[in-house]
Amino acid sequence: MNKRNLDVAVLSDLHLGTYGCHANEIVNYLRSISPRLLILNGDIIDGWQFSKRYFPGAHLQVIKEIFNLLSEGTRVVYITGNHDEMLRRYSGIQLSNFQLTDKLVIEINGKMTWIFHGDVFDNTTKGSAKIIAKLGGFGYDWLILLNRCINWTLKKIGRPKMSLSKKIKTGVKKAVSWIADFEQTAAELAIEKGYDYVICGHIHQPQKKKVETKDGSVMYLNSGDWIENLTALEYVNNDWNIYQYREEDYRKATVIPISKKIPALNVVTDEINLFMNSLQ
Repeated sequence: MNKRNLDVAVLSDLHLGTYGCHANEIVNYLRSISPRLLILNGDIIDGWQFSKRYFPGAHLQVIKEIFNLLSEGTRVVYITGNHDEMLRRYSGIQLSNFQLTDKLVIEINGKMTWIFHGDVFDNTTKGSAKIIAKLGGFGYDWLILLNRCINWTLKKIGRPKMSLSKKIKTGVKKAVSWIADFEQTAAELAIEKGYDYVICGHIHQPQKKKVETKDGSVMYLNSGDWIENLTALEYVNNDWNIYQYREEDYRKATVIPISKKIPALNVVTDEINLFMNSLQ
């Protein structure tokens, strides 16, 4: 597969280390692009549910692919989220073309873009409510796993796939209202700060829409996730677009087996192991 040249790619909510993560699809996507700037907008590794007992080779391969892009000259910015909040103590670190931060402001073609994960607006990730949120995370993970089993059965009998979590989100008015409030809050704060674009993750809801208030307007974007939606944001040809992963686009691609070692990446194995150990 020929790589697509991108100015910027934004991925969030990969949740590596959980059963719901679509690691193989992430690997396929990363191998298909050549971005000048790759932004990992939080919840890349799920520190809330991380366990050395479950971190498959495909999940490790995602990390290796990111290192591979680094070695090819891509600038990588890792923005911390709530599930990988343990990395916030290291925020500000910059090594060559890798940067770890809590938020990012970039200028593209004269337009100011504010990028952060978005958990700052979510009170359920703070204080005592955080314990309930973590328990909910485990429940969500098992729901996704159950959903995969259901979809496998549906595929066998020729029926279309379904998403239990999406049905729950769209069926519960409180959840729909919470997503709308999140988007509005992020947009209003961006307008107040004078930004042209604001990019978040966190709520697993891909979005691109213009938000207008009496004080101005802003383009709100959300990169979605790689649990349910398998989406990313791409900036190319002077515009932001939501990328939707489609399995059929990769069927004819040359696939490197996940278990196969890539010589160019062996040099970073020790660094990856040290990073994984730091999550314990």
